[in-house]
Amino acid sequence: MKKGVLIQPTVQTEPRTRLDAIDLLRGLVMVIMALDHVRDYFHNAAFKIDPVDLQRTSPVWFFTRWITHFCAPTFVFLAGTGAFLAGTRGKSKRQLSWFLLTRGLWLVLFEATFVRLSWNFHLDYAKEFGGGVFFAIGWSMAILSVLVFLPTRAVALIGVALVGLHNLLDGLIAEQVGLPKFLWMVLHSPERLEIFPGGKFGPVTIPKLHFVTGYSILPWLGVMASGYGFGALFLQERSRRRKKFLIIGLLLCALFVIVRAKNVYGDLTPATAAPVTGTSPGPWKAQDKPLFTLLSFLNCQKYPPSLVFLLMTLGPAILALAVFDREPGKVSRFFITLGRVPLFYYLLHIPLIHALVVAADYVRYGSSPYAAEAPWTIGGRQLPPDYGYNLPVVYAVWLGVVLVLYPLCRWYAGVKQRSRSVWLSYL
Repeated sequence: MKKGVLIQPTVQTEPRTRLDAIDLLRGLVMVIMALDHVRDYFHNAAFKIDPVDLQRTSPVWFFTRWITHFCAPTFVFLAGTGAFLAGTRGKSKRQLSWFLLTRGLWLVLFEATFVRLSWNFHLDYAKEFGGGVFFAIGWSMAILSVLVFLPTRAVALIGVALVGLHNLLDGLIAEQVGLPKFLWMVLHSPERLEIFPGGKFGPVTIPKLHFVTGYSILPWLGVMASGYGFGALFLQERSRRRKKFLIIGLLLCALFVIVRAKNVYGDLTPATAAPVTGTSPGPWKAQDKPLFTLLSFLNCQKYPPSLVFLLMTLGPAILALAVFDREPGKVSRFFITLGRVPLFYYLLHIPLIHALVVAADYVRYGSSPYAAEAPWTIGGRQLPPDYGYNLPVVYAVWLGVVLVLYPLCRWYAGVKQRSRSVWLSYL
């Protein structure tokens, strides 16, 4: 009887609490992500200045952008963790593999259609066709669908190796590695590449088609595979795994400081930046002001994510899991709700932000450059000198967007909880 008392609470409470910690962290980074996207559309300097360009930015602008760097690595890492945990809830390896493959391909399609429409308010692929974060996540999931047949430790080792060693490939061109240029671009080296020359085909003229991506697959696959291996720790008793989260998180943070300080590996060769990627900083340098030296130290390359960028972001994320892995309070439940429906949240928040800026422009100016444009394509337009808004307005709009989305996400989280429909797992 005494033994039953000790075991029963674990059986009942551990899976729910385990998921709460993951959903809490995921919900938090989804909220932070919305700040970056509101800034893209609303900030009066967003289309003029890269906020991590130390020659032109301010500390407030810098940190408004920098804090959002945690979003993509954390989300991709937790996607891997979620994939592992899905395999512990009755799915066979074949079932898990099929789910990852189909969901990954669905995300690639989602990127090319709805995400593009949300950002641009058009589907004119002739202007430019790109692969963003869902492109990288989708193909990483598709590759993980094969890796799951390996032992978990092997998947984790592959992931850590990709994260730690992919910067050895920096500076290499497609011919040097023996791959087609397009494949090398999507695997490691971001670029804007012509993939269709265009021309006149009978009575039809088809324009040139360019593909651009800053989200190269190799490092993001490494993050997802590492998250898959990390998921095994969630099978351990809570106090034990929290200690391991703490140790791993602190170790990654320490490695970031050491590797970044050495300036010999991990963020040395700026990528061939595509138009959407902004500044590729490379090594940190001492600046005229101590604060800007710190900014240079923190200004790590995201496109593709360098080793130090991933250490800088995943270390604190894992430390956050150590803190969050407990019974949630009222505030935590707010973020947990959002974290349970991340794709639904994303599906809503971009078109909402985009529609808000168009409406605001029509009220102020009678027209809007964003009526059929994305933030990264309006830079060459003639805009009113007072176009855009300062950061307090950006932050106010951001909070408003999150609060508007919360009841919708809470409703959909309830739908998913009540229904066992397979298609709901894809959204």
